[in-house]
Amino acid sequence: MTTESVVRHRAGHACLATIRAVDALFENRADAGRRLAVHLGQTRVDDMVVVGLARGGVPVAAEVARSLSLPLDALAVRKVGHPSQPEYGIGGVTPSQNGVYVRSGDGLTDEQVRRAVEDAVAKAAALDLVLHRDRPPLDLEGKVVLLVDDGLATGATMIAAVRWARHRGAARVIAAVPVGAASSVRLLQGEADEVDCPQILQRFRAVGWWYEDFSPVTDGEVVQLVAELNPATTEDPRHRS
Repeated sequence: MTTESVVRHRAGHACLATIRAVDALFENRADAGRRLAVHLGQTRVDDMVVVGLARGGVPVAAEVARSLSLPLDALAVRKVGHPSQPEYGIGGVTPSQNGVYVRSGDGLTDEQVRRAVEDAVAKAAALDLVLHRDRPPLDLEGKVVLLVDDGLATGATMIAAVRWARHRGAARVIAAVPVGAASSVRLLQGEADEVDCPQILQRFRAVGWWYEDFSPVTDGEVVQLVAELNPATTEDPRHRS
């Protein structure tokens, strides 16, 4: 396994389970979050907000927010699936068209890409309604936004999140993940003001490969974590735009 130093850019089978356990870098998302928080200790500034990419990025972000004594919010993101192969992602989206990234059309027509994006945005918007049903999203205007996910595979949803944060008025956008593919980290450097990734891997496999426990995160868990770390919130008036 090849691991590089951190980059900071400013502008079912038992055998398989055993191998995975040996390769695992983190016990679970909370463990990854605590380790990421230590790494990000020098990054904390006033007017900073932590936003976890839902669902899996929120438990990681919660540990970062708790450690750095920062407010936490959740952002619903969705992969843009290929029309004939939904599990194959061609991009990522947020709940609005202001946070969209399509990395490749893979021979699709503009109309096919448009429909795939619209479908993904609709799914993200539906999840967002659940996550913010009882609590408005945080106001990001003029804030330093720290976007956190559980890992960086293609980087598509994180790039969409960066664009979303800029549209929300963020003064600065930092993307942070505990582990990521080297090629995706480089790609993200062209979008975020700073990219923080303690474990940058040349041979990445998949995000879940590097966790001993990569259990799915529920909507309820996301809502609970945000509530625990946000006793009071200020709504972003442009959230629904």
